[in-house]
Amino acid sequence: MITIAVDAMGGDHAPKAEVEGAFQAAKHLNVRVILVGREEQIKAELQHHDGWSKLPIDIQHASEVVTMEDSAAKAMRQKRDSSIRVATRLVRDGHAQGVVSAGNTGAVMAVAKTVQGMLPGVERPALASAFPTVKSKPVVVIDVGANVDSSPAMLAQFAVMGNVFSKVSFHTENPRVGILSIGEEDHKGNQLVHDARPLLQTLPLNFIGNVEGRDLYSGYADVIVCDGFVGNVALKVSEGLVEVFKHMLKESLEATITRKIGYVLSRNAFADFRKRVDYTEFGGAPLLGLRGTCIICHGRSPAKAIRNAIRVAKEFAEGDLNHKIEQELHRWTASGQASKASD
Repeated sequence: MITIAVDAMGGDHAPKAEVEGAFQAAKHLNVRVILVGREEQIKAELQHHDGWSKLPIDIQHASEVVTMEDSAAKAMRQKRDSSIRVATRLVRDGHAQGVVSAGNTGAVMAVAKTVQGMLPGVERPALASAFPTVKSKPVVVIDVGANVDSSPAMLAQFAVMGNVFSKVSFHTENPRVGILSIGEEDHKGNQLVHDARPLLQTLPLNFIGNVEGRDLYSGYADVIVCDGFVGNVALKVSEGLVEVFKHMLKESLEATITRKIGYVLSRNAFADFRKRVDYTEFGGAPLLGLRGTCIICHGRSPAKAIRNAIRVAKEFAEGDLNHKIEQELHRWTASGQASKASD
């Protein structure tokens, strides 16, 4: 049985949301969960869930908590018994195949990178996010915030990791990979885009060239590569637009369709729309390039998001995501292009 460690103290609603999400995952997803954090608080929350002791749920005590105000440096140097550090150690030592945290993103990334270590051939890990599209399949956008300054070689590595992510999570047979730019023509883009494009063309991928911001939602590409600064701006703008659209659509449905067709139909349509754009359906953003899986969730994640993040971590472990990333990076390195990119 796949085992996932959950940072039970990380999120805004910890440990309530983490415990409830872990309970649901252990009950319905055939996965073992280790809840990491202050044991007394975790046990107190578990008492609200009948039958938890019969499920594959364990508790690993950790005396310290990394807060949203803590810097990544403080989390690394001063809080060595924090819930996120203990959880990543469980992955490093082979007691779990992945970790899920809704804690301080910078701290989680720093701790996971240091404790779990990186895959061979990966310069820096990257955050990947699934964006909804007008087609049925989401697009993988990478990087969405782990690296604000990226090199051309790093973008090439992101492309490889995003390609494998799309195959494993969304069963895309031959993902179309694009690089985010200000125009689809080859001469468009900043220096990073111009320098990265030739490297992407050498990869054993289905590279389709430049894509524009509108393609984030069109379904034209299956994987879109960018640096973390641009990707994070795109992510935050998208989250804001979703909230606006949900509010506007709800108002329109209540003012028009409800009177003409009926309340039930409009409610069902709105529920379907919300599900398609709801971040909790995907759980969180995987930090790709690490040894073992790490899923970083929104700080405000409810139990549903934690449950789905555990599901995604389990799928990654079952799909042997890391081994496939290593294989693809090795293929590129063997071609000699990776060493040229680093020069």
